[in-house]
Amino acid sequence: MTRSVQAFAYSRPSALESAGGGRLLGLETAGGLTPAGAEAHPRFFSGFLTSPLTAARGLLAVADVAAARYHQRELRASLDPVVTGNGDRLRFEAFSGCCGVYARLDVLKEGLDGAATGHGTTNVDVNNPLREALSRLAGDDPLHLRVGPDELAVTTLDGPVVEKKVPLPDRWLRGFAEAQVVCAGFDLRAELTAAEAVRFLRALPRSSGSASRGAMWVVPAGRTLRPTTRPVPGAICLPGPERLAALQRVLRQATGLRVYGPPATGGAATASAWEVTLPGMRLTLTLSPEAARGFSGEGGVLEALATDEAAEDAELISVLLAWEPTIDPADLAGQSGLTVARVRAALTRLGTAGRVGYDIADAAYFHRELPYDADRAERHNPRLVAARALVAHGAVRVEGDGATATVASGERHYRVRDTRGALSCTCQWWADYRGSRGPCKHALAVLMTKRGMTGHGEAGRAATESVAMESGPTESGGTRGASARGGAR
Repeated sequence: MTRSVQAFAYSRPSALESAGGGRLLGLETAGGLTPAGAEAHPRFFSGFLTSPLTAARGLLAVADVAAARYHQRELRASLDPVVTGNGDRLRFEAFSGCCGVYARLDVLKEGLDGAATGHGTTNVDVNNPLREALSRLAGDDPLHLRVGPDELAVTTLDGPVVEKKVPLPDRWLRGFAEAQVVCAGFDLRAELTAAEAVRFLRALPRSSGSASRGAMWVVPAGRTLRPTTRPVPGAICLPGPERLAALQRVLRQATGLRVYGPPATGGAATASAWEVTLPGMRLTLTLSPEAARGFSGEGGVLEALATDEAAEDAELISVLLAWEPTIDPADLAGQSGLTVARVRAALTRLGTAGRVGYDIADAAYFHRELPYDADRAERHNPRLVAARALVAHGAVRVEGDGATATVASGERHYRVRDTRGALSCTCQWWADYRGSRGPCKHALAVLMTKRGMTGHGEAGRAATESVAMESGPTESGGTRGASARGGAR
């Protein structure tokens, strides 16, 4: 698994302090991007929260997920949440350490009372003393929120800073890319009142025992949800119900629960999203299909990355993004002259750099700018790297009318078939997943070859030594050796 160290330099620790007749929640920022470019300590908002206690508990829920691991719990997890200002709202986002849970708190226009919300994306410091202070917050005394340094801090940025160095797995960035692709395929499946939401969520198991026995399924029944042993029509997958524990923070303030997911087909577990509606806010937890399966290995972005056309389109679309809270592909198509399908592919590609997210409640993309190398996710995606290497070495031979192809990988040869645009392969990966986790490296290499890509360039050179490398994603989105299955996939 590829890891790097990201240094977050804050002007001072975030803190909850007394201020006049209320409290001041000062969230310090580090290394962000705004419409004016990169800033060391961007400032997005300074004003009051209309529901202080709700906001405090929602922020704690996001921090809970960022500090948790729901798989391999003995390993340490600690990442600072990301905050984006979209002009009319603030979005706080985080992944669990295992990358299997994506949390987002949307503080909407109705939840903010004060100066206009700025635009940009950065990390915010949520330290242990701040968590303890927020946990002790009671009542609805006025709470002033400041995201970014105040004027005094701006004039003293040359002084001591608080620096946190966090091991940052590349799967975290890939998780942002994959989560927006997964969520874009969801529909609203159930909606519960506040009372039914509290009753249902409090009845869920808190231990991981149910996850080890496989996916749990629920089905709408009247005003609530009831468990079912199989994915009957209308059922919703709840993989690892203990992973919804962070929602317990906000149940007293909940006004309802919405559940999103794909149609239930077959018996395979699927991802799902659980959105607690709050006064002026929404808290959403999106769960990967299995507790041991991180979003980073889902492969939903691979086909968009395997084309030069999408790369060129993404450059054009990126110029048109303006930190909008909702992005309409049809509007972008009209502005760019591209088809809606090409715009969606470009947005998927932009998502691999963390520049686009997806809001299920609005059924729309939104703009953010993570402060990371735009090509980082592409360079370190195991299957994509391996596929580029296969193409660069001339390992792909397309036959006849293009319906079949042979790929030489190591000492073995694999047959890739194209059935009305759906690629299948004779490798073990395809036998295991049947395309449910994106194309295997062999099918991806065939797709690249058909599109005229050579596999050369920086990504291809970086992949030269990876031709025989196994590329199946583990929980962390890393690679598994061929010996695990007795042959390359």
